[in-house]
Amino acid sequence: MQPHPLLPPIDPARAASSRLTALTIALALMAAAGALASPLAPQQEKPVKGAGVAVTVTAEMTGAGIVSSGVTLPPIPPVTGNRKTPVASWGKPLPYPIIIADRRNNRLIEVAPDKRIVWEFPSPSLKVYRGNEDVNFSADGKLLAVSEEDNFDIHIVDYEKRALTWTYGTPDVRGSGPGLLNYPDDAHLLADGTFITADIRNCRVLIVDPRTNQIHTQWGTPGKCTHNPPHTLNYPNGATPLDNGDILVTEITDAWISRITRDSKLVWSVKAPNLHYPSDAFPTVDGKNIIVADFWKPGRVVIFDPATRKVIWEYFAKEGEKMLDHPSIARELPDTGDILVVDDLNDRVVVIDRKTKQFIWQYGEKGQKGYQPGLLNYPDGVDLDVFRDWKAALKQ
Repeated sequence: MQPHPLLPPIDPARAASSRLTALTIALALMAAAGALASPLAPQQEKPVKGAGVAVTVTAEMTGAGIVSSGVTLPPIPPVTGNRKTPVASWGKPLPYPIIIADRRNNRLIEVAPDKRIVWEFPSPSLKVYRGNEDVNFSADGKLLAVSEEDNFDIHIVDYEKRALTWTYGTPDVRGSGPGLLNYPDDAHLLADGTFITADIRNCRVLIVDPRTNQIHTQWGTPGKCTHNPPHTLNYPNGATPLDNGDILVTEITDAWISRITRDSKLVWSVKAPNLHYPSDAFPTVDGKNIIVADFWKPGRVVIFDPATRKVIWEYFAKEGEKMLDHPSIARELPDTGDILVVDDLNDRVVVIDRKTKQFIWQYGEKGQKGYQPGLLNYPDGVDLDVFRDWKAALKQ
C-alpha cells in the first residue's frame, strides 16, 4: 500500500472482558467530546513499573476453561500459497478457511468455508494461555501471532506442531516495566520475524524481537495518553502491517487511524468517520482505502478513503438478527470483495454480501455459547488461511 498522494456496553455479565473497563473511566475519557462514552473504553491508570501488579483472575476471564470441539482433525496439508499468491479460492460465500481466536473458549479454531473444523489449538495451560483475542498468520503461514489482553501476554504458536513456542509478558501481571504489558491487543509477526502489538493501557505500540526478548521499537509512552503519533498514542488497539512494511495504528479515543513507517515517520493521520470505538483498522484488498469495525452496540463497519474521509461503504443495522454487537474485526475478502466480520458479543463470525448487505455465511449462533462444532464463545480475532489448499486436501 503506497501513501495517498493527497496526504502527508453492554452485556453486564461481560463487564470485565475484552476492551472492557470501568464505566466511570469510560465516561471521563469521552466527556470532552460531548458524546456518550462506551463502558468498554480503556481503563485510565498510572503506568505500573518494576515488578508489576498481580491481577485477580475472575470466572469471566477463565471462560469455559480448557475445551475442545472433539472433532477428529484431518492431516495438515503443506504450505503452497502466500498472501500475494494464495491457494485456490473456494469462491462465495467464503473464499478461504478462517482461523478464529475463540476468546472465552481459550482456543484457536480453523473453520473451512463448508464449516468443517480442520484445525484446533486448545489452551495447553490456563495459567499461561487464556483469553486469546487476536490471531494472525506469519508471512510464511507456519506460525501464529496471538495476543491476550486480560492475561497480559502475547504468544507465538507453531501451527503444524500445535505448540506454544514463545511468550512475552507475565501472565496475570500488568505493568509497563521490562517484560511486562498492560492489556496487549492485536498481534502480528512482521516479515523480519519481529512481533508487533498494541499495548493499550500503556498507550504504546511495541515491536519485540522474539529471538532476544528485547523491544526493537516503541511508539508512545506509558502514562502519556495523547494523540501525537508516533511520540504519544491515545489508547491504541490496532497495529496492522501493510504490504510495504508501514504500520496502520488504530487509537480508540477520537477514532484516530495513522500510518507510520518502520523508521517511525508519520505518513498520515485521520479520524475515521461515523465511529464510536474503532477496532483494528485494516487496508482494503487494493490498498487504497481503510476498513474498520465499530466496537459498539449497535455495531458498524465502515470503509473510507483516508485522503478525504469519504465513506465508500458502510454496514449498520440498528436492531434485529442483523445487528452487530461490538464487532472487533472487519476484513474485505479477496476474490469476492465481501466483508468478513467478527461479531464478538453475538458469538459469531459472519460474511456480509458487499452489494446486498445480507449475511451470506455464519459460524456460531447468536445468543448461544458453546465449544461444540458450530458454536463459539466470544470470538475476538480472525485471519484467512491462504497458505494451505484445504479444499483439495478435504476431497481426498
